[in-house]
Formats: sequence, structure tokens, C-alpha cells
Amino acid sequence: MTPEQILKIPARILSESQREHYFEFGYASVEDFVPPEIIENLLQCVNAFVDLSRSETVSGGVFDIGPGHSSEKPQVRRLKMPDDRDPVFWELARGLIADVAADLVGPDVVFHHSKLNFKWCDESDRVKWHQDAQFFPHTNYNVLTIGCYLSDTTMQNGPLAVLPGSHNGPLFNQYDESGNWSGSLNETDAAAIDMNDVAYLTGRAGSITAHNCRELHFSPTSKSPTPRPLLLNTYTSADARPYTPHPEPSSHAYEIVAGKPARWAHHDPRPCLIPPNWSGGYTSIYAAQAK
Repeated sequence: MTPEQILKIPARILSESQREHYFEFGYASVEDFVPPEIIENLLQCVNAFVDLSRSETVSGGVFDIGPGHSSEKPQVRRLKMPDDRDPVFWELARGLIADVAADLVGPDVVFHHSKLNFKWCDESDRVKWHQDAQFFPHTNYNVLTIGCYLSDTTMQNGPLAVLPGSHNGPLFNQYDESGNWSGSLNETDAAAIDMNDVAYLTGRAGSITAHNCRELHFSPTSKSPTPRPLLLNTYTSADARPYTPHPEPSSHAYEIVAGKPARWAHHDPRPCLIPPNWSGGYTSIYAAQAK
């Protein structure tokens, strides 16, 4: 579906101005969206998983851990596939957040994946400029990621940052000079971005962000000793069909969370970079960008 077609369908949960902002600038943010009681339940679950990580020494199927991780001082960079780890994550993903996705990609929505990223006041927690479309290309670009801050997020603890309107610009090469996947823009392309144009998406716990898969985005290193967790859920319109294997499928991958399956795929004529073959597994963007 085109943005014009989507906007003709009555919104489920977002305002018309929020939807129009998303289509014009490639992102949207809503303060205090997820109720406090849900955030509290999520945080209790997150804290339990952080404690569980103390026994881990290397990254694996559940955790991506930072270089400073130890049993005394856990440093989890990512909890993988939280939708499979505890029902509290899946209930949010298929309910309230799926309604947001329906307002932005159309009434027929497919769940793609989820992850829980942390900032730990360490250089390794910086996420470089990149676009998501090249990680999991689809037949069209009605693909988006919706983030939910589980704690107050300011300029001190590494908020998500986007380049407004870049979803209408080019897709960049995310391989390095040697042909290895880097999951980020090269230094020349990144240096050409005018940082005066960047929007930093800060917000209190329960605030959400949404960005299109073509939108350029990054997050700076946290300067706070308190870790900042960000829950991310990615969705596609049902008429967006994947070109490549899923990088890290959970049991809910490709599940319809709103509406119905599509009979026809919609093809956007704009080309997309093809990533490596993920069928053998995937680590994380942190590992890719750190080479």
C-alpha cells in the first residue's frame, strides 16, 4: 500500500498528525504511550534476564554480551528474541504495538522480529549510522521498527537519532572496502551527514519511536552509568515479502498480528542492497560494526 492509501484508512491508535509526520519524515515519536504498569512488568522481566546473564561468558543464542561483561558486572548489549523469552514481551508486540504498526504500514501487519538493546556507558554500545532495509530486504519498504523506552532516555544515555526525510533518499552500501558486511555506512558517507539536521528521540519511560526501514539512524554512546534498555519490534505490511532468509527468526516470525494475509505482493521499483546469506545464523549489529 502507498502512504496515501494507508492514510485513507481510519487510525486505530495514533493521531492523524503523527501518521502524517511519519510518512513525511520517516519517523514518529509518542511520549508516555505504554502504560506504567506494563513498563514495570517488562522491567521486572528484563532485570531477571540480566541476572541470568551473569553465568554467560560468550555471546550466544539468548544474549549478546559486551567486552566488559562479567558475573560481578553484567554487560548485556542485547537480549535476543524477547518475544520468545517471556509472554509479557509478546503480549505487547501483538497488541498495543501492533496497533501502532497498523496505522503506519496498513491494516494487514506481519511481525518480523524483536530485540532488546541496552546502553552500558561503554564505547562498544555506540550504534553507527545505518539503514535497516539492507539487513532484511523486502519487496517494498512498508517495513518499520517501533522502539519502546523502558527507562527515561535523555541525551546522556544514548537516545535513538534519525535523519528526518532520509527514507526518501538513497540506500547506502553497508559492506566495507574488502567486501565484508559492516552493517553501517562507510566513513565518507557518514561524514557527509549534516549533524545539525539530526533529530534525537528522547523520551520518558513508556515513550515510543517508529522509524521506516530506509531511514538513516544511529545512537551515540551513553554517558550514564545506569543502563538504558530499549525494546524494539519490527513489522512489515502483509504485501511486503522477504527476498532473503530471516536473519534471526523467533517462533513468531512472519505471524499475522493484524488483519489478514496478502494475496498479492506489492513491489517497490527502488532497488535494495542484498545482505550476506543469514541462513547460517546472525550475531548482532554490535558485532558486525565492531568487525
